[in-house]
Amino acid sequence: MYAAYVTVAIATIIANAAITVADFAKARFVLANSAEVGLPPSWLPYLAALKGAGAAGLLAGLVAYPALGVAAAAGLVLFFLGALIAHVRARVFYNIAFPGTYFALAAASLTLAVAH
Repeated sequence: MYAAYVTVAIATIIANAAITVADFAKARFVLANSAEVGLPPSWLPYLAALKGAGAAGLLAGLVAYPALGVAAAAGLVLFFLGALIAHVRARVFYNIAFPGTYFALAAASLTLAVAH
């Protein structure tokens, strides 16, 4: 069970760290997707900071503070649930798999962190 937790948590950390960098860099695909769901570009740095904090919290949970890892995973679950809702409300379904994947990783990390 521990190996599964570590594997999923590391995948979640890497995925969120990568999208955090893309958000801060205002990558073209990030700006396009944000516009499609009605998200103002001025929100990107704040949302990127939340994703980055989630990734850092998961890492801290793996290394030394398990409760922080649980809290970070729960935060990411809520964050990406909000992203999924934004996609549904805007009727942007062609790329809903992206926030869906991040949501699934966060949910799996949360489940395994609690079970661990």
